[in-house]
Amino acid sequence: MLLTGTYPRSLDEKQRIAIPKPLRDTLASASEGVLYVAPGTDGSLSLYPEEAFARLAERLAQASPNARQVRDYSRLFYARATRVELDRQGRVRLPQELIQLARLKREVVLLGVQDHLELWDKEEWEAYLEEKLTHYDEIAEAAFGGGPIEPAPPAEAPANRAPK
Repeated sequence: MLLTGTYPRSLDEKQRIAIPKPLRDTLASASEGVLYVAPGTDGSLSLYPEEAFARLAERLAQASPNARQVRDYSRLFYARATRVELDRQGRVRLPQELIQLARLKREVVLLGVQDHLELWDKEEWEAYLEEKLTHYDEIAEAAFGGGPIEPAPPAEAPANRAPK
């Protein structure tokens, strides 16, 4: 499952957000309408399909339970993570505590980020983009271990091919 794209959304008066059809279609096979809403990073919320949430839990379980940061993160993350279900219109209701945590206002942006979704306040997302886009190449190099990011070279024609 690969979640991608940027989708402007609005929180309604009942604290619901509509998941766009392309994302719902991708999520349908993996999540059966169940998502986990949890604190994200950089002021966002993360929405995980059940399978991705379980993989995250497995990775965290492999970290040392004696490490202070592992214990702190586990408490902060799981204590606020909430299981939600898509309604018939493809909406999820967000917990008030998480809306406040991410400082979400009415206008928000939903992002597909590989195996999960991120929900940002629209103004916060625009500020993040403005700050980070000018450093995209450096960020890409660091994300891939410091080497340059280049497409694979084109396949060469076989050298022993006889002319027609």
